[in-house]
Amino acid sequence: MNMLAYILFFLRCKKLMQIICTSLFLGALSLVSYGTLSKASNSLDLSENLLVQSEIRKLKSRVNHLEYVTCLRKKKYPDVTFLTYKDRKRILITGGAGFVGSHLVDRLMIQGHEVTVIDNFFTGRKRNIEHWIGHENFELLHHDIVNPLYIEVDQIYHLASPASPPNYMYNPIKTIKTNTIGTINVLGLAKRVRARILLASTSEVYGDPEVHPQVEEYWGHVNPIGPRACYDEGKRVAETMCYAYAKQENLEVRVSRIFNTFGPRMHMNDGRVVSNFILQALQNEPITVYGDGTQTRSFQYVSDLVDGLIALMNSNYSQPVNLGNPEEHSVMEFAKIIKSLVGGDSKIVNRPAMQDDPQRRRPNISKALKYLNWKPRIAMIAGINRTIEYFRNELSRSQHSQRNFHPPDLV
Repeated sequence: MNMLAYILFFLRCKKLMQIICTSLFLGALSLVSYGTLSKASNSLDLSENLLVQSEIRKLKSRVNHLEYVTCLRKKKYPDVTFLTYKDRKRILITGGAGFVGSHLVDRLMIQGHEVTVIDNFFTGRKRNIEHWIGHENFELLHHDIVNPLYIEVDQIYHLASPASPPNYMYNPIKTIKTNTIGTINVLGLAKRVRARILLASTSEVYGDPEVHPQVEEYWGHVNPIGPRACYDEGKRVAETMCYAYAKQENLEVRVSRIFNTFGPRMHMNDGRVVSNFILQALQNEPITVYGDGTQTRSFQYVSDLVDGLIALMNSNYSQPVNLGNPEEHSVMEFAKIIKSLVGGDSKIVNRPAMQDDPQRRRPNISKALKYLNWKPRIAMIAGINRTIEYFRNELSRSQHSQRNFHPPDLV
């Protein structure tokens, strides 16, 4: 291997960047000097030539040592199950760097499958899945699903879409494009490779429901031009397209209607009830409740949702299935529970209600119980405590980064 190949190889190792930069500088000087010697050898005496050759040998020795050290320091990954080629599936997860997607990645990787994640990082974060980067069963592609993708897979979990109101209201056009054009592209891929596809739909397809609890047969009560419509209607269209492909192209589709979910890796500032309340309580800020707080929600812990998604994908049931916690609590109850668990001096304050905010939200999960043998298992308090601990660590990490950040000198 020549000198340039060594240098290019080790430039990829971030942990060695500082050493390599120094080595490259010395090497560049040596190589330039050496090139000059070869062109004008008569102008240099023998001692200078020997000095240059000595520096080059030192640089080669240093690079060889760094290569050896790098090989010794192999990245350690979580333990995974070994599956035979027959049992191992090639699985694509769109939006796999997001909150729910990254937990799904963990579960499928540990089960021993080959997982490919695509994400445009609009709301997803590489840090959620960085512990798998480099593993032989894992691949990460920076790709926006509104553009076609050509890949060979056996199953597709289509999770790509902003899911919190502030995110999808901030960019409604992008949201509806992801849920329509993006879904068409994923369905086209599934058709080409004959893969089974699971659509991560939402309880928002029920809008502000007039039927309680919500069953899958309920058509919903949605404002098609309201501030939440880009997400609500986008998911409704996505469901329609899935079943059109199932009917016309004989595609295997699964549709999960996901109710409110919480847990580690939520964005601290994503604007959802649990994340808002925990962050405000940890920072001793007022806990803001929109409206009078009597509106209800049903929250499930993220690991329960992942169980449900995998069970649905591998089931023979092809109609929509609610995945959520049938325990219903008012938003004000959640605020008081979180305030009590976090402690501190935060006060609960009311703010004007948000437009089209659903007043009641609770799933009927009888189909999930019957066809998937699934129901939530993590107690709400246990899940909230885990999430509080995650947020506390994230805040500490953020504050540490701010304290230790030194902006570069500008010339």
